[in-house]
Amino acid sequence: MKNKLRVAILFGGQSAEHEISLISARNIVHSMDKKKYDIVSIAIDKRGRWFYDPGARLLRRSETQKVDASQAGRSIALAPGFQRSSLIRLSSRRAVKQVDIVFAVLHGPLGEDGTVQGLLKLANLPFVGAGVLGSAVGMDKDVMKRLLRDAKIPVAKFLVFAQGDRLDWARVKRMVGLPFFVKPANLGSSVGISKVKSRSEFQRAVKQAFRFDRKILIEENIHGREIECSVLGNDEPLASLPGEIVTRHEFYSYDAKYIDEKGAQLIIPAKLPKAVVRKIQECAIRAFQALCCQGMARVDFFLRGKDEILVNEINTIPGFTKISMYPKMWEASGISYADLIDRLIQLALERCAKEKKLKTSV
Repeated sequence: MKNKLRVAILFGGQSAEHEISLISARNIVHSMDKKKYDIVSIAIDKRGRWFYDPGARLLRRSETQKVDASQAGRSIALAPGFQRSSLIRLSSRRAVKQVDIVFAVLHGPLGEDGTVQGLLKLANLPFVGAGVLGSAVGMDKDVMKRLLRDAKIPVAKFLVFAQGDRLDWARVKRMVGLPFFVKPANLGSSVGISKVKSRSEFQRAVKQAFRFDRKILIEENIHGREIECSVLGNDEPLASLPGEIVTRHEFYSYDAKYIDEKGAQLIIPAKLPKAVVRKIQECAIRAFQALCCQGMARVDFFLRGKDEILVNEINTIPGFTKISMYPKMWEASGISYADLIDRLIQLALERCAKEKKLKTSV
């Protein structure tokens, strides 16, 4: 019998999206074919400590909201240079298990932003999803939007401010109009985002965004439909059928996504003319390639009028919860959840194999 592939599922993390990571990881582990894969569960708590989670106990507990050191297993570290046996127990300095590939299910900073991807690359471990560069630019909305704009991909008007900058209400209103959005540059799941309609709301929104990042975006409000499209692949990526989000909240906020069960209606596939579907799919692939992404990404759009599309953002580790758009759009396109995981793992192995053929000396 062929040996099973040993896959490390890395979840939790230090970002404000820690809790969503656990839900995504739980669904991925539940859907993985246990005849193909031997799962090694690795949890990261809010302080950044790594724990070996034998038998994925933390993910079997549906009530678990975060990685708790008292419930987690023994502390471990990822030690580059040990050739696939890189997960070391800190207490005994012995390897935990040999790992063939890592599936990092870490949303937000210190997980989705290239930091963990760089560590895995140093450890010579194949990993699912974008590499260091694609992950970093995909997380930073400022850099992302500038690269998209340079690639002639339409985006909304936006302004960028760092902590300490002077924010002039009159200038902001003149540049982007009212209402507008204030958001942290490096975060997802709509954490820290506010919709501003008046001067009285402005300072409060800025203060809220700066709680999560040292750089913020102020972005024009687009009156249009919210459309998303999943991308899968490395050198020749494919785009799924698009889906539409119809929110019952002021905007597609964290509460609308994860707390209010009736916060949004997901229409998959979106009811769009074929020509608009093709236009969205082509733009999703262009954005994926312009931002140096690999493996997977979800591209979020605004559809203004009948056929004007603008890219809102890209997510290089999209959600994998039961209601997440990325896997649901692929299901509507003919790829099941389990098959999607298989493809993502194979794409990671293929990329690693190609990178190993590159010369490292002259």
